[in-house]
Formats: sequence, C-alpha cells, structure tokens
Amino acid sequence: MNEVIQCLKERRSCRKYKAEPVRREDMDVILEAGTYAATARGGQSPLIVAVEDPETVRQLERLNAAVMGQPEAHTFYGAPAVVVVFSDQNIPFCEADGNLVIGNILNAAHAVGVDSCYIWRAKEEFENEEGRALKAKWGVPEHYRGIGNVILGYGEPDGIREAAPRKEGYIIRA
Repeated sequence: MNEVIQCLKERRSCRKYKAEPVRREDMDVILEAGTYAATARGGQSPLIVAVEDPETVRQLERLNAAVMGQPEAHTFYGAPAVVVVFSDQNIPFCEADGNLVIGNILNAAHAVGVDSCYIWRAKEEFENEEGRALKAKWGVPEHYRGIGNVILGYGEPDGIREAAPRKEGYIIRA
C-alpha cells in the first residue's frame, strides 16, 4: 500500500504524552507541511503559531479548560507542544482553510513519528482579554480567529487507541 495512504489509515489521536520535547527537525517538517494545505482560492490565509515553552503551553491549556467550564482539567494530556491555527475571519472559508492546515499537521506529525491530537475550543480561548493579549504578543492580527489546537509530542503506549472498525454505509457511491 502507498505510504501516504497507510499513514492516513494508521494515524490516531494520542491522549498521554512523555515530557520529552518534540525534536526540532520533526517540528520543522510538521509546520512546513501545514503551510502546504489547500486553502480557498490559494489565499493561504491561516497562521500557525508553534508553542513549545512549557509555561505558555500550560497557559493555553488553562484557557482551553476554562472554556469547557473545568478549569482544572488537563485538556492537553501532558503534551510538551501545541500548535495553534488561526485564520482570517474576514474571508468566507476561514474555518475550512484552518481545518485543512490542521489535517496536514496531524498527518505530517504521524509521518515523522510524532503523536498528536486535535483539541477544539481555540476560537473561545482567544475571545477574552488574556487570549487577545497572547495573540498580540505573537503578532496575530485581531481579525484572526482561533480555529484549533494540535498538541504534539511522543506518546505513551497506553495513550493511543486502536482504530475502530469503519461503519457500514460510510461511503455512498452515487
């Protein structure tokens, strides 16, 4: 089977990470792959912010958990890095563009042996004063909306589940 297809079929979300930071060369490949995602009209509107500083990762996790209404939750599962994808909310396809970037990041991570998980609630994380301050610190324009977080790291074996069987009727040929 083609390596790309195999990678797409094998990638799973990881929910338990080692403290080991993501190797720089792996992170570079993952981030670059995100920049090659399809975007509406080739506009490349998304922005990718890679966060590897432990204090800022914890701050983002705390913001994310607060959106859930569970401020003590560990929504990033101990991952040492998080990539936040933003997209220009002034364009009609901003969420689709951002999610395509996230898909590339998830699959590229798996391809280089890095585990990942898509964590929702990025939009809400950056709608409060603390989130807006982070965006400003990173140089993300105000009109950019948080689309999603991708946590990255090297997973513990018990942090990754086997793939569920594919459901009947998933594909309809018309």
